[in-house]
Amino acid sequence: MTPTGRCRDSQEAGSECQAWTGTLLLGTCLLYCARSSMPICTVSMSQDFGWNKKEAGIVLSSFFWGYCLTQVVGGHLGDRIGGEKVILLSASAWGSITAVTPLLAQLSSAHLAFMTFSRILMGLLQGVYFPALTSLLSQKVRDSERAFTYSTVGAGSQFGTLLTGAVGSLLLEWYGWQSVFYFSGGLTLLWVWYVYRYLLSGKDLVLALGVLAQGLPVSRHSRVPWRRLFRKPAVWAAVISQLSAACSFFVLISWLPTFFKETFPDAKGWIFNVVPWLVAIPASLFSGFLSDHLINQGYRAITVRKFMQGMGLGLSSVFALCLGHTSSFCESVVFASASIGLQTFNHSGISVNIQDLAPSCAGFLFGVANTAGALAGVVGVCLGGYLIETTGSWTCLFNLVAIISSLGLCTFLVFGQAQRVDLSSTHEDL
Repeated sequence: MTPTGRCRDSQEAGSECQAWTGTLLLGTCLLYCARSSMPICTVSMSQDFGWNKKEAGIVLSSFFWGYCLTQVVGGHLGDRIGGEKVILLSASAWGSITAVTPLLAQLSSAHLAFMTFSRILMGLLQGVYFPALTSLLSQKVRDSERAFTYSTVGAGSQFGTLLTGAVGSLLLEWYGWQSVFYFSGGLTLLWVWYVYRYLLSGKDLVLALGVLAQGLPVSRHSRVPWRRLFRKPAVWAAVISQLSAACSFFVLISWLPTFFKETFPDAKGWIFNVVPWLVAIPASLFSGFLSDHLINQGYRAITVRKFMQGMGLGLSSVFALCLGHTSSFCESVVFASASIGLQTFNHSGISVNIQDLAPSCAGFLFGVANTAGALAGVVGVCLGGYLIETTGSWTCLFNLVAIISSLGLCTFLVFGQAQRVDLSSTHEDL
């Protein structure tokens, strides 16, 4: 091939990469739009259906039990048939469920049972997204560009939360809770149509469906080297670090609104519910840019990954601790925003490190780590509530976040690596 031909191919690959990055950013945004629809509508739905706090809590928490169950499956399927196909198939399903949620609520008088079942199903379907995304990026994106790409796509979670909070609140006030589900579900299905129409071929999708139906591997490399992976300290370090990052994040986002409401009852809710997420978006993009820039400047990949974890788990927990030692509303908003914003640096640390370690089965490994993180998050949120109830102090909650974060950070600093462990041959550390 001539240099001109290679250049043209490189330009075409770059354009395709940019198209997929933008598309997946929007997909992540819509994922969180659909996920956040129920929490926003819970109060109105409780009034319509006569739910008490316990029943509403059952509906809300049921999502996470489904979410935990399909992480490993989603990653393994992404490694086998392609992450983009898993994402598209699952998005078409959870987009449809979101759009028909108001209709499901009217099927019978058993509103609680139908809504709980729909939330479990939503969790099952959305649980495959991030493991499949990790698998896709590990196979399609160059090492020197992974951090920025992952951070850019991951910023969609903050965009989605803000979009549902802003537009969803208006729709809820103007047209009722049903319109929120129609909005998020309809946009998701429109996104699915676009991906299928312009970015994926129908033959590839049919092939993927055939593989799923027959349960046949698409290549001889599809088997996961379980024993080889989990004999490596670096793999356990990655899993523990991801567990700590997810757990501390779940604890903070679950309890921060209540902390602000009880500590500063006269404060406006939109300030502490919106500002931290506005900070998190540029923080996520900056962390990815900084990580890739440092690697391109010649720094070893593992050094950069550990630095990012130092920011995402270490420095973020310092600001979380500061929340328990201030009585100023402005300072609390600053500390909360800094803590949440710095946690996005984990996208350029441990999330990318999993792709460093095992690009051939990164989806599977991320699924294992994220399952552990989701389960730990449920336990951490409950433990945080118990500590607040028994001690009457918020300081213990932020101490818990710091302890969990420190455990993950120390483990990663000691045992973390960035060389491949999914192959029998030895590779030099990057």
